[in-house]
Amino acid sequence: MSQRKDRLRCPSALDRVLPPLGQRIVKTAVAVFLCLLYYWLRGYRGQDMPTEAAITAIICMQPYVRDSRDYAVSRMTGTLIGAVWGLLLLLLLLAFPGPAARLFSVYGLMALGVLASLYTAVLLRRPDASCQAAIVFLCLVITFPDIENPMGQLGDRILGVLLGTVVAIGVNYFRLPRSRRRDRVFFLRTRDLAPDRFSQIPAAALYRLNTLLRDGAKICLISEHAPAFFTLQMNETNSAVPLIVMGGAAIYDAEENRYLYAETIRPVDFRRLLDHLERKGLSCFLYTVHGHKTRIFHQGQMREEELVIFKRMKRSPYRDYLEDRQADPEEIVYLKLIGTSREAERWQQQLQSFLRSRHLRGVVRAEAGTRGISSLYIYSDKVSVKLAQSRVMELLREKYGELQPVEVYLDRPYETEHDALHLLHRLEKLYEPVRLPWRK
Repeated sequence: MSQRKDRLRCPSALDRVLPPLGQRIVKTAVAVFLCLLYYWLRGYRGQDMPTEAAITAIICMQPYVRDSRDYAVSRMTGTLIGAVWGLLLLLLLLAFPGPAARLFSVYGLMALGVLASLYTAVLLRRPDASCQAAIVFLCLVITFPDIENPMGQLGDRILGVLLGTVVAIGVNYFRLPRSRRRDRVFFLRTRDLAPDRFSQIPAAALYRLNTLLRDGAKICLISEHAPAFFTLQMNETNSAVPLIVMGGAAIYDAEENRYLYAETIRPVDFRRLLDHLERKGLSCFLYTVHGHKTRIFHQGQMREEELVIFKRMKRSPYRDYLEDRQADPEEIVYLKLIGTSREAERWQQQLQSFLRSRHLRGVVRAEAGTRGISSLYIYSDKVSVKLAQSRVMELLREKYGELQPVEVYLDRPYETEHDALHLLHRLEKLYEPVRLPWRK
């Protein structure tokens, strides 16, 4: 299966030199043109042309209409705060010409006005509007004493912000013709949506993901962990596409709560590995699939690092730990050895030749929420995310016909929730690209 990342066609030389013109860029230019056209029709020319509306339109033009509304509310709030404080200062200076004659005093009052504008935004619980409030305040008062008709200036500025806001939201509501790509299956990693399994997926990202799924987008989520991650964070998400879990070792149907496939370790290899670990005095957790349930056992004396992880994981009602019972060798999906990061790396090196001889492989991963603790995961050497993706594609092609796989991954580790939002925005553009006559 040929796997394509992020885009389905190979970029041409022109694409590499000149990136494609985004819809947001075009919409911003249109909004600016409409704002300037309005003032031109009112008779403004050259240096007299107001730019407040055009600047507001640029700032408020966001990838989503909801984001544009948020920016618009913030900008309008800041404009009103700054305008009110600016008007009060101008009226004060006009009423008391004595202090106004000394520019040193005027500049001190301007600084106090900036302070008042910033603090008012904070008092109104709109800190995002504080900078706009201070900027508007300064724009109104900075040219004192060469100011005529302060009320007129105040009205023009508020009108400009309102005009730019309305134009930006109106243009943003307009959507170019789009075509939904029902023939694509998008592979998305959960580690690109949240930093670890104990962290919540941002609400905005979850909302956009659910919107795509409800619209019929075929999205296959990939997790290094058991399905408990999805049950805990995404119980309201309905996906018609199976999930890839346990680092590619299993495929899980979240709608029917059952495993469609699990790559287990051969019983003979498991017994040899367990004997080998016992001789070295190493204990481990055993992850099994029994029927359609994930069961977790422990083998050996529990170490301090294991106890830390065990106490944290056992609090979840979605994980079934079975104590004082033996695991079925036919059901072992992987083993997990927990220790310090240095120990996990050492175990991987020491066991490398043995694992290779028993058709097994080891992967070291840091444990989330702990410092200096890592785990060595031991799978069958047949386990890989690529093979799991191929199996998912086979299952879906039997149901939907010819489909194309598309990987949508972050090219660096997850840092903030904006990473998840940008990733889903990229996925949306791939799922629902703009339909233009010259684009196939």
